[in-house]
Amino acid sequence: MSEFQVIADRVEIEALRGEYTDAAMVGERDRLVSLFTDDAVYRIPDADVALTGRDEIRAGTERLAGVWEYFVQTTHPGTILLDGDTASGRAYVSELGRLRDGTSMVNHGLFHDRYRRTSDGWKFTERLFEVRYYDSTPLPGSPHVVRPATNRPGDTMTTHIPATPHTDPASDEQLKRAAAALTAHGFTVEVLDDGAAARARVEALIPEGAGVFTAASETLRLSGIQDDINSSGRYRAVKPRVLAMDRATAADDIRRLLASPDVVVGSVAALTETGSLVVASGSGSQLPSYAGGAGLAIWIVGAQKVVPDLHTALRRVEDHALPLENARAQEVYGRPSAVNRLLVLNAEPHPGRGVVLLLREAIGF
Repeated sequence: MSEFQVIADRVEIEALRGEYTDAAMVGERDRLVSLFTDDAVYRIPDADVALTGRDEIRAGTERLAGVWEYFVQTTHPGTILLDGDTASGRAYVSELGRLRDGTSMVNHGLFHDRYRRTSDGWKFTERLFEVRYYDSTPLPGSPHVVRPATNRPGDTMTTHIPATPHTDPASDEQLKRAAAALTAHGFTVEVLDDGAAARARVEALIPEGAGVFTAASETLRLSGIQDDINSSGRYRAVKPRVLAMDRATAADDIRRLLASPDVVVGSVAALTETGSLVVASGSGSQLPSYAGGAGLAIWIVGAQKVVPDLHTALRRVEDHALPLENARAQEVYGRPSAVNRLLVLNAEPHPGRGVVLLLREAIGF
């Protein structure tokens, strides 16, 4: 084998290992599977993972990817030993991430690899991951969601980093962290199973005859709370009264009614594990009562709205809540929505005023 061929083979195998890490990080499963031969073996003995063939490797790596809230892998060059059309080698790996059950992981290890030259270039015939160091200390960080980059003239590739879907319910550990932080910030927090439990709790919390304003909310609509308040006759419902008023001649009266009801009931776009509520609004009609105008504020929050921090909360507003609300607004009002106003409630200075009913189920936007 010529010296040039040796160099070329080593460069191609190193590129193969780089392709693996890149495909895994950006979630391109087809590309990742294409790096293996049809009869390849992929093993992680410490996790009891043993996959044979491309179909098993595809299904197995998809399952592994699904358990992570976020995951980062860095691979460093290692040895490559050539033997004609086959080779072996090692690559050194650092990994960190947080699982959807709330547990965290940092490890350092190495891939033990075998490679084969094929008509499509060098491929893995075996990857075995050996863990050399493992740490389960909770990670304080959070995923940084980056939107896909748009190519400029002359660019040859597009950066693609998939955004967090923002639809999966938070784990019990995440709910506990959020509830504890909210309580420390002066909010009253109750963790309930679902919208039906919240519906019953709202009825118990609001005295009959109170003036109640229901903010626009899919959570309230889907749970039945909106109809309970506005149609039952138990309360002096603000929204039906406002809708019957002339917006031109009674604008000041409408503004005052919405700003200072006895009770406001609604939801939020995101709730951070650090104890902040994030509210986005197109009109701002609910914000004065949320911020302090209402005597009692009740927020019903689905488990999918719990995020690690404020940065992720703002991304959830832009990437998830706004598109859904925009579609709803187009259908109901015939015009688009927008994040014209943003309210962040970091604490409740008046004990008992702000109540968060945090649900274990996903509901609303």
